[in-house]
Amino acid sequence: MTALSQKSACMSCHGLDKKIVGPAYKDVAAKYKGDKGAAAKLAAKVKAGGKGVWGEIPMPPNAAVKDEDIKSLVDWILTR
Repeated sequence: MTALSQKSACMSCHGLDKKIVGPAYKDVAAKYKGDKGAAAKLAAKVKAGGKGVWGEIPMPPNAAVKDEDIKSLVDWILTR
């Protein structure tokens, strides 16, 4: 899954264990732990982009990434 994350350019802004521009994946997983709607919510945010949840630096939209890849990435992130 790390390869897909790198291919999709996620790793240029997110680290597994440390914040780069955006939050570390482990911090995202911790924030949404127990939230049953987290996967759908995060997949929509990855696709459309957004800002404000983790600070003022916006995450650009990832419209070119396939929906099934986004789902796989989000599911993987939530298990960190």
